[in-house]
Amino acid sequence: MQHLTRIINLIESFSEWSGRAVSWLVLAMVLVIGYDVVMRYLFSTGSVALQELEWHLFALLFLLGATYTFKHDGHVRVDIFYNSRHMNKRRRAWVNLLGGLFFLTPFCLLIIISSIPFITNSFLMGEGSPDPGGLPWRFLLKGAIPLGFSLLLLQGIAHMLRSIVVIRGNQIKAPAENPVEKES
Repeated sequence: MQHLTRIINLIESFSEWSGRAVSWLVLAMVLVIGYDVVMRYLFSTGSVALQELEWHLFALLFLLGATYTFKHDGHVRVDIFYNSRHMNKRRRAWVNLLGGLFFLTPFCLLIIISSIPFITNSFLMGEGSPDPGGLPWRFLLKGAIPLGFSLLLLQGIAHMLRSIVVIRGNQIKAPAENPVEKES
């Protein structure tokens, strides 16, 4: 069980680190948007590249930040049954394990596998923005798709392993509180 706990903590530490690193994209996005707004409304000048950079940063924040959000149970969940008084921590762990096995894992693998030809085509074409003055190398942004879903899958594996530990009746001392181990 200690080996499993080490694996879980290692993955979750990596998810925590990557989420904190990605959070700096929020600052970059705010600065870019602020600069763009000032330039557009005070000096009547705009930039297609800046506008594209704004949504590129948002896309990266969303794709790469999903792992951190999942780790901290900030994702959207239908809590009709999950938070009922009949769901103890073991039942919740079963829901998390089965959800991870039958929904999260296949979905992440589908996105990862199907995005590879998409990115390869973009790279081979040297795809850039179709707009004059837009950003080049759009394949770099598209490359964040399998990266983001790989990170999400990795955190999902840690979440499923944590659920297995809870189902077996054990506790994990984790660096961060985990909602699977909360008691109603």
